[in-house]
Amino acid sequence: MNFIDKLNHAWVSQDSLLMVGLDPDPRRFPAELAGRPDAVLEFCRRIVDATAPFACGFKPQIAYFAAQQAEDQLLDLCRYIRQQHPTLPIVLDAKRGDIGSTAEQYAREAFERYQADAVTVNPYMGRDSVQPYIDYGDRGVIILCRTSNRGGADLQDMRLANGTPLYLHVADQVARVWDTTGQCALVVGATFPEEIAQVRRRVGDMPLLIPGIGVQGGDIQATVQAGRTADGRGMMINSSRAILYASPQEDWAGAAAKTARATRGAIRQALMAP
Repeated sequence: MNFIDKLNHAWVSQDSLLMVGLDPDPRRFPAELAGRPDAVLEFCRRIVDATAPFACGFKPQIAYFAAQQAEDQLLDLCRYIRQQHPTLPIVLDAKRGDIGSTAEQYAREAFERYQADAVTVNPYMGRDSVQPYIDYGDRGVIILCRTSNRGGADLQDMRLANGTPLYLHVADQVARVWDTTGQCALVVGATFPEEIAQVRRRVGDMPLLIPGIGVQGGDIQATVQAGRTADGRGMMINSSRAILYASPQEDWAGAAAKTARATRGAIRQALMAP
């Protein structure tokens, strides 16, 4: 099953557009994990099991693991998700972007070492820096388009000679030229719903990974109305910190599950709005 097929299956079987981001920060872990050498893995594993019933996939952010020298724990986590929740795609949030020969190594890292179903990449260096990921054929390549951070406008809003914003040029390139395998998707932040709507009009039913709800303040109703496809899907709406750190108390995993369930419910409600 390729990435898009797996994602479509998860959207339907889970009745969810919620992607749970895994950004483990030991400074915010519950006290029971203090001092454990496998704290990163155990924290994420508990979160995965608690939120899996409400999610369409998981998005581990590689920097949070690498900063703790916990790449082996990320490897174990990816293996755990594949074994225990095999129908839910793993999106490795790496935002890689380098010349072709280096990109080949990053693609091996994502798809062979971690066996991720998809990876996020930066298109700034052009098509040849993205091609090694696309060449895997059955794996997802999720390309930064209009990011949720305020500073994204510094470059992404710049106008080309024909008046098109750079982020829409990226959307056009991916949809019309780069997506030769049908496995591409775009990152568009929930903090900019008008831009989500513009990207959706440009790319048809291409999936959108939408970060920025929860702590970053993106509005779920506006996000869903702007990004949904005709069948009420088409989005991986990511929430990380609001779910991971819903409570520092003893039942922290239960609190994460409760928040994930509520977030899924809010997305469902937004889908039913006229």
